[in-house]
Amino acid sequence: MFVYEKKLQYPVRIQNPNPALAKFIISQYGGPDGELGASISYLSQRYAMPYPELKALLTDIGTEELGHLEIVATIVHQLTRNMTEEEIKRAGLETYFVDHTAGVYAQFASGTPWTAATFAVKGDVITDLVESMAADGTITNALHKRNQTNKPLKTLGSQKIKCSTSLLKVRYYKDNKMIKCKPSTKNKPQMLCKQYNS
Repeated sequence: MFVYEKKLQYPVRIQNPNPALAKFIISQYGGPDGELGASISYLSQRYAMPYPELKALLTDIGTEELGHLEIVATIVHQLTRNMTEEEIKRAGLETYFVDHTAGVYAQFASGTPWTAATFAVKGDVITDLVESMAADGTITNALHKRNQTNKPLKTLGSQKIKCSTSLLKVRYYKDNKMIKCKPSTKNKPQMLCKQYNS
């Protein structure tokens, strides 16, 4: 069960529309390595995890990805709201707006609709974790290269690094190490984990 807090993990307040940036960021929402696929991936991969502590961690990461999904949707919405017809055409978004107007639709930057074929759930713990880490790493690099000054994007990138770090800890669980996790606090929404020898 999930508890929804009706505020973003990180506030997004974009003043000026920027459809070119929105066209790039929409891939973070529903692209091949986007938040939609990541959240479903983690929440599905947890069922093959044999260790309860790590199953809980994958659930936490999947839930965190849902929070990222909301942040990215808010960014895209704020970058595309109140655009003029000329801005829509100049950005090459006229076909998008024919179908979705100002709605945030899960798609790649190329315009291809989101598909579950972009992520894997193999039922093998290591294979699933490596796939998830690769997807998180891909999007973190893209965010870092694209916009280092946009605060919501920088925050999202640092959250991705935290997710990847948690996955690395999960990966080494089998090496006679155990991860002790405690629930997140209001000030720190991510899962707080400490490694110790069993």
